[in-house]
Amino acid sequence: MEKSKKDFIPFILITCLFFLWGFANNLVPILIPHLKKSFTLTTTQSTLVDSAVYIAYFFMALPAGLIMKRFGYKTGIIIGLLLFAMGAFLFVPAANNQSYVYFLFASFVIACGLTILETAANPYASALGDPASSTQRLNLAQSFNGLAAFLAPLIGAKVIFTQGNSPETLNAMSASVRQAALASEAYTVKTPYTILGLVLIVIAVLFYLVKLPDIRAKNSTTNKATVLGTFQHTHLRWAVIAQFFYVGAQVCVLSLFILFATESAGINQFQAAQYLSFGTLAFLIGRFTGTFLMNYIAPSKLLTLYGLLAAVLCVIAITTHGMITIYALIGMCFFMSIMFPTIFSLGIKQLGTDTEMGSSLIIMAIVGGAILPRLFGLISDATGNIQMGYLVPMVSFLVVAYYGWKGSEVKE
Repeated sequence: MEKSKKDFIPFILITCLFFLWGFANNLVPILIPHLKKSFTLTTTQSTLVDSAVYIAYFFMALPAGLIMKRFGYKTGIIIGLLLFAMGAFLFVPAANNQSYVYFLFASFVIACGLTILETAANPYASALGDPASSTQRLNLAQSFNGLAAFLAPLIGAKVIFTQGNSPETLNAMSASVRQAALASEAYTVKTPYTILGLVLIVIAVLFYLVKLPDIRAKNSTTNKATVLGTFQHTHLRWAVIAQFFYVGAQVCVLSLFILFATESAGINQFQAAQYLSFGTLAFLIGRFTGTFLMNYIAPSKLLTLYGLLAAVLCVIAITTHGMITIYALIGMCFFMSIMFPTIFSLGIKQLGTDTEMGSSLIIMAIVGGAILPRLFGLISDATGNIQMGYLVPMVSFLVVAYYGWKGSEVKE
């Protein structure tokens, strides 16, 4: 009981991190159509925002694990928050210079900070309490990530989107007037990202002042974890594969939601952003519902069921037209809700001294969010039909279902 009370405040602080990176990641669906219009990009080109974000996870995950192992989780969290803030502040010169490459670089820096935070916070949330309830505890913490996913599109759409000019009106303008009009739209990102950066600085100071337990002591050993040694765990290997496909599918669904909705259902960006908020609300409800259901259904079985149902909804998104396609996406958001934390928790189960390395490897798999949306965009552009891109999430959800069914089994 005393340990539970001792872990309570650290758990609250760690849970705040889930909200913060959830908010940043879920501004991307607003950012993509905004920059697509500002820089007159194709669907494939606009997905470079996702590529810039999620490729950082691949490059930073192992260094993040090393930082945690060498300097501790608290130091890692502070470094992650400061990198996150730096990237947010870089959106100001990116807007001032009207440079898409600069926006991509700023997004990459943010993601480097997020990688460190996720590498630290996921195993930390799992470790703070009874090991038997680690998956439920991580789903609970991730629920606040879902809350941020709900709020970010609502706030982002109001602050970043402008009524602006239609493509026809822009085409009728002279080059200089069109450039000025597009530049004014790009400037709208400065305020929300500046405020976000300032909030992150305050949170970093708070973490510096508060004492956090060092969970490394639970895994102290003279043996050194290695990538190859850690990959000997079959359930971890499958967790890395499943997380790669899951994150790729999630990014396809959420980041391209607005582009998909405007084409498949013929609604405008503001309406699409509102439906995206319904999707993220379904995601949030799904997190709490999934956490509750795990009292009665094994997490691996629930993961299999949700993966299969999400794949069925992908078929609906591909083969139908109008508002039903949007409802299918909202349903997908509900079933996606438990996937990341459940895959993560099952993947690091019984890893012992390989936990930090295993955590890093699963976080590296987030690079799926950089690769699969590009494939989604290529299929969409090649067929001239964005709905066909949903072949990518469909296959991904089937991989997740297999992981829950067989791949998550811990083999001695």
